[in-house]
Amino acid sequence: MHRILIVTLHRSSFLSLAECLEEDQDVQVSWADSGQAAISDVMKHPPLGVVIDENLLDMPGLDLVRRLLQINALINTVVISDLPPEAFHEASEGLGILAQLPPQPTPEDVRTILARLKRMALMTMAPQRA
Repeated sequence: MHRILIVTLHRSSFLSLAECLEEDQDVQVSWADSGQAAISDVMKHPPLGVVIDENLLDMPGLDLVRRLLQINALINTVVISDLPPEAFHEASEGLGILAQLPPQPTPEDVRTILARLKRMALMTMAPQRA
């Protein structure tokens, strides 16, 4: 079972995203309502990926990405942001973010991200060759 953590104070706005993720029988969605709660969660139970709202109660979403990177550089992150792609790239360069999603992602957006998360998980679990 793959666990995906969604970090947002606005859970109701992300219910369709969560439902779309859970259409895959191999996915369980967990929730955190702040950056600090997400950090505590990730330290106990590393997820397949973390979907982060652009603005959290206690920190901007990109600050959470930076903090997660320090905890475990292999945590795959997706950030919900309405910034234009170029501006988002500029703001997040070097953070290893898997993808940016719009505030209202389509089911196709969500399926694409889930497929990428699963591919990344397979790549990190593959045996290393010398």
